[in-house]
Amino acid sequence: MFCCFSGNLTCRRQQEGMARSIIYITGSELLSLKRRPNIAIVDVRDDERSYDGHIAGSLHFASDTFLDKIPTLIQAANGKDTLVFYCALSQVRGPKCARTLAEYLAESKDDVGIKNIMILQRGFNGWEASGRPVCRCTEVFCKGHTEPA
Repeated sequence: MFCCFSGNLTCRRQQEGMARSIIYITGSELLSLKRRPNIAIVDVRDDERSYDGHIAGSLHFASDTFLDKIPTLIQAANGKDTLVFYCALSQVRGPKCARTLAEYLAESKDDVGIKNIMILQRGFNGWEASGRPVCRCTEVFCKGHTEPA
């Protein structure tokens, strides 16, 4: 497990236990977690979702407008305590959006129920390359229908 924050205020919050840590999980771990009703999977890729497909059941909040859409994400993830972020490789956009959400929640006075923030190792590309289920619907809030990759 590692922490993705920088800056004195955030470090102080972590030491006080106020900030959420962010962990990476594998595709196998996500497959197990997907069965739980309290998890939301968040795709932060931009245009790729339209033509590459996505993880079935995932929400789409593009990285280029992510900060402005956080309140909408929180509403869409109502009742979920775990959010798993991914982008193409989960090296830049996924981790950045996960950190942005964690910082937003740390600064918010409201408890929205999100306790765990995770990032999918190897992102969507690794997920698909491993033969895991991919959905090709065009809905922003995927209902979880899958099609062959």
